[in-house]
Amino acid sequence: MGEPDTYVRERATEGRKDLRYPAAPEPLAMPVYDNHCHLEITDGEYSLTLVEQLDRAQAVGVVGVVQASGDIESSRWAVEAAESDPRVLAAVAIHPNDAPAYAEAGRLDEAIAVIDELAARPRTRAIGETGLDYFRTEEPGRAAQHASFEAHIALAKQHGIALQIHDRDAHDDVLETLRRVGAPDRTVFHCFSGDEAMARICADAGYYLSFAGNVTFKNAQNLRDALAVTPRDRILVETDAPFLTPVPLRGRPNAPYLIPLTLRFMAAELGAGADELGAQIAANTVEVYGSFA
Repeated sequence: MGEPDTYVRERATEGRKDLRYPAAPEPLAMPVYDNHCHLEITDGEYSLTLVEQLDRAQAVGVVGVVQASGDIESSRWAVEAAESDPRVLAAVAIHPNDAPAYAEAGRLDEAIAVIDELAARPRTRAIGETGLDYFRTEEPGRAAQHASFEAHIALAKQHGIALQIHDRDAHDDVLETLRRVGAPDRTVFHCFSGDEAMARICADAGYYLSFAGNVTFKNAQNLRDALAVTPRDRILVETDAPFLTPVPLRGRPNAPYLIPLTLRFMAAELGAGADELGAQIAANTVEVYGSFA
């Protein structure tokens, strides 16, 4: 199978001063994986194809990515990408901010049925990203978010694959939903946005916390506090590319090849070696999603 169509949508450029992809960081000695990215989104002054993204990542020791989704189109793209290149695994879902629009159009059940079908493909290893978002979706759309979230949790359990959670300004309700309906065996908080207390709750429940480039931001002490109390065997790393480019490159296009910046920052925060932390994160990633080979 060939490479999928290069892009599904474009990232907005308004207010961004530098659209050049940064230079590659020093390669990691211990190979790792990007637990969550959106390579179907074009970004940058000169856009990169899927293969170019993966080649750049591999050159610095990022040997695989989990391609996350948010609607039917991007979910299909993720599966095509995973089936076209062994360095990609797919996560498929309807994003919580898209669920109200599908519901208003009377298509939410239909959309979830498509996700169910795609979840059965062998290189689909997660349902994601799904969850709750009270930042962008106001009260009228939240019933659809809750219905979609619970349906996605059921799919992850039905297919025996991981769950990638999007949680923005909805911590208590996300945790309550997981307690009430029962979380899948492998539950990941993508781009963890809570604090130390929430990290402890998640650790006690056996959830995985994935940290993105925003852990490096000056105003993100809550994330660093959360990282400090997260058990090493529950830590993952991601880019959420093309978003959340780590310091000192904030605002420029993000990509999986920039994982070393975030990983080294995390290692320094934990007083660990980058190789030691990288090896643990790589093992955690395979534990959650299975082998990329």
